[in-house]
Amino acid sequence: MRKIIIVILLMGFSMYGKTSSDSINSHLVLLSTEQKNVLYELAVLKKNGVNTANFWLQHKSQFPQLDDNLRDELALQVFANSEIQYTAPKNSPVQFWMQTQLLTNWMFYLSAFIAICAIIALFKKYWNLLIDFLIKHLAPLFRFLFSPVLLTYELLVISIVCIFYGCKIEEFVLRTVIVHVGLCLLWSQSTAIFAQEYLLKRYVFKIENNFWDADPWQAVKTICLPALALTLALLYVLCNVPQDIFYNYEIVLSGIAAIYALPFWRFLEKYLYPVLFPFTSDRRDRSINSLGGCTVIAIVITVVLILQCNPLFYNSIAALISLLTLSFLILSLKSNYRIHFGNYYYLQFVTIIFLTAVFVFGFYFRLNEIIWFSLIGTSVYLVIKYFEILSFFSDWRRSVWAWKLLGVAVLLWLLAKGILYVSKIVFIK
Repeated sequence: MRKIIIVILLMGFSMYGKTSSDSINSHLVLLSTEQKNVLYELAVLKKNGVNTANFWLQHKSQFPQLDDNLRDELALQVFANSEIQYTAPKNSPVQFWMQTQLLTNWMFYLSAFIAICAIIALFKKYWNLLIDFLIKHLAPLFRFLFSPVLLTYELLVISIVCIFYGCKIEEFVLRTVIVHVGLCLLWSQSTAIFAQEYLLKRYVFKIENNFWDADPWQAVKTICLPALALTLALLYVLCNVPQDIFYNYEIVLSGIAAIYALPFWRFLEKYLYPVLFPFTSDRRDRSINSLGGCTVIAIVITVVLILQCNPLFYNSIAALISLLTLSFLILSLKSNYRIHFGNYYYLQFVTIIFLTAVFVFGFYFRLNEIIWFSLIGTSVYLVIKYFEILSFFSDWRRSVWAWKLLGVAVLLWLLAKGILYVSKIVFIK
């Protein structure tokens, strides 16, 4: 008898569970697309901690009588299982929430950038004063602990700790600041160790001299090895926080610095930069020739990555293209060519070809970031050429500023109209 009662109870429970599940499914089937959209908005707002009482009062009339539990369960099922092509209605709470999220994300990025710049500026301004104070006033024990040599190694350890544990911080701004403090300390203190100069001004001066020094291995010690250490640290950060895509740009810069400081590039440089400067009559600064050689290397690396056709490299390709865009803008400046302008005219042709190729590549692979780089680079290039063309015919300082500024305004207006026109043709089908 007891077994029979247990069987009856189990059958009752199962029927109750089935009825509840069937009730949810039957309600879901009867929902219209508009009702599903409302329930989807309700679920989104609840998941983000928003009070949904007013929202439900506005849309309650679109539904039959539903108790709160059934309504919440339906919203949860719609959010979890329905495939909805959702566009937030104008002036809706969800649209306001999405816009707020976008605004605050940009504010987070801006606050992190400002904080990084401020901390680095404070390091630069007060670092030597802090070292001198510690050495002079905290003797004898602290004189030993904070001697320039020992402090350099201590800060190197602190940099490793900042990078290692900074990646585990959930809050974006704090994580970005701590990681970049660690990266800055890693570069500066490793440079100090390899250069054997433990004050900032001294080893920065030594780096500038070593890059052109007769002994190329000095550049390896003071530039290549610290840049290699920074590149490895950035690679570790990218593996742990891949959502922070701006580290892709930083790793490209440190990687290029590590590669270009190797000794054999000093020998090959004279064969690299003539690719961009085929005419030998110009007198250019050696730094411009080096930038030309570095640009050729970056072009080769970019082409190799593009030929891989692997989306894994798209962020690195975008970083390289942004670096190349800046390089070509610098190389195409008239001020680099003093006597003969053959290379100047040649660089204009190469720069235009490069910007066009970047736009075509970004459009073909639907990489909006690269398309923006090409559009911004083209706009900056045209503004620079506007000023340079005027300098061929008149002296900027002796001319009327108002007319030239009016020309800049007209040029920017034409560029904006051109970008809108091209965007309409390319992206709107």
